Amino acid sequence: MLQKLKKELKKHSSPEKAKIYARFFKTGKGEYGEGDVFLGLTVPEQRMLAQKYADLGLNGIKELLNSKYHEHRLTGLLILVYKYQKAKGAEKKNIIDFYLKHKHRGNNWDLIDCVADKLLGKWLIDKDKSILYELAKSDSLWDRRIAIITTFEFIKNNKFKDTKKIAEIFLNDKHDLIHKAVGWMLREIGKRDEKELIGFLDKHYKKMPRTMLRYAVERLDEKRRKEYVAGKL
Repeated sequence: MLQKLKKELKKHSSPEKAKIYARFFKTGKGEYGEGDVFLGLTVPEQRMLAQKYADLGLNGIKELLNSKYHEHRLTGLLILVYKYQKAKGAEKKNIIDFYLKHKHRGNNWDLIDCVADKLLGKWLIDKDKSILYELAKSDSLWDRRIAIITTFEFIKNNKFKDTKKIAEIFLNDKHDLIHKAVGWMLREIGKRDEKELIGFLDKHYKKMPRTMLRYAVERLDEKRRKEYVAGKL
């Protein structure tokens, strides 16, 4: 099954798109995606193949995650999501344990954003969340992004506490990819409860990195948005 999937991934590849993705995902020397290699598949193509091969075992997924090809890793993670959605009981925990053991192979922002909330977020929604705070304090950029993106599942269930706490931890983070992720999650809170967002902004907007703030206020009315960005409130 694994070899068939790899053949299909290769069949859908596009050298032209691969070059574009390599630039988009910052694969140059010293950039956050340095050395990553692309086949040139779209995400919808990978989702289609992940659904088709959703019965692939964890050993096969592990091989995909260890691949040099970005699309192999993303497809493997998408398969893991589909497996989790069908799993029951102890099988769900096995999948989460597998994800956490191999999370370092989700080494670009899309490899986190497509799966963290759907795996770790679903799992932790009614459980102790201390692992998120461990990830939030990690030296790994990708661990830190997992920590905040995981909380998207909580936000979708109108639970905002952990998102706000982790956002506070990241007020002094130096990386733009964290600023964008936090701003995005705060904006998602605002979509559901603008008062919650305003309360956070009023407390922290003067300390927030500019990118984080701009993402967070995108859906506010124009006057208030401009006041926050200008620091006039």
